[in-house]
Amino acid sequence: MSADDNSPMNIQLNGAAKLTHLGVIRVEGEDAAKFLHGQLTQDFSLLGLSEARLAAFCSAKGRMQASFIGFKRSPTDILLVCSRDILAATLKRMSMFVLRAKAKLSDATADFAVYGLAGTALQNTIETIAGYEGSAWAKTDFGPISLVNLYPADGTARALWVAPVGAPAPTAAVMTAEQWAWSEVRGGIATITQTVVEAFVPQMLNYESVGGVSFKKGCYPGQEVVARSQFRGTLKRRAYLAHSESALNAGDELFAPDDASQPCGMVVQAAAAPTGGCDAIVSMQITAFAAGGVHAIRPEGPLLLLSPPPYPLLADI
Repeated sequence: MSADDNSPMNIQLNGAAKLTHLGVIRVEGEDAAKFLHGQLTQDFSLLGLSEARLAAFCSAKGRMQASFIGFKRSPTDILLVCSRDILAATLKRMSMFVLRAKAKLSDATADFAVYGLAGTALQNTIETIAGYEGSAWAKTDFGPISLVNLYPADGTARALWVAPVGAPAPTAAVMTAEQWAWSEVRGGIATITQTVVEAFVPQMLNYESVGGVSFKKGCYPGQEVVARSQFRGTLKRRAYLAHSESALNAGDELFAPDDASQPCGMVVQAAAAPTGGCDAIVSMQITAFAAGGVHAIRPEGPLLLLSPPPYPLLADI
């Protein structure tokens, strides 16, 4: 799709959308950053007040149980934004590991409003903020509001707006949740939802290429599996973009034409495309992506138009 000012993409991606499908876990206390550093795939010990982290919470087998965008409101107060449908189970599981750490985890979804900003709405907002930093995962605070930069969607800038309930909402045209969901797909960075819990190691969703994994930090659950996938070059699946003329849903299996007996991948996240059909992030065998001819849902199901992720992948270290 074109990214010029007259394209359907830019018409759709201008405005602010209230993101009620997202929830917020709050981690408070003297050891908040230290605790998260030992549980998640990214470095929270060195997390500054002007940046955010993309991170995963993995099982002992390295499979992603949750994904977060995390940032500090203060040195002892950290927010983790995640899919609301996995929040309760994730909060319960993570709380089991607190033990003697001086950290308290709670569901703070009712305390914060989360919006997605894109296009002109974001540009108009940042023009009023002193010291705004435009790189991905940078975080800028103005008053009680935190603005976290995301990866763009087809060249359109996007950000998360997180503010305490009662703070002013974004002053912008209204964008629907469906339009935002499509921008998330086009940005190419998948969010873990209930349907795909424990289906992927982080590299299967390209997390190491978009700031979601640190290979320099200490141990965390699943760290050995994640490191082995990276350093030994054993990874056989990656995340790509796909388009179908038929509807797709997270969890739908993918089939390569040369082997209909077993799936070669899975739909991770999908959204209706504004020009028709459905766009999706899929995780699939690298060889199947190269060969093409992949069908969704069943071997004779909808044919997928595949394309690379909208960012460069890191070469194996």
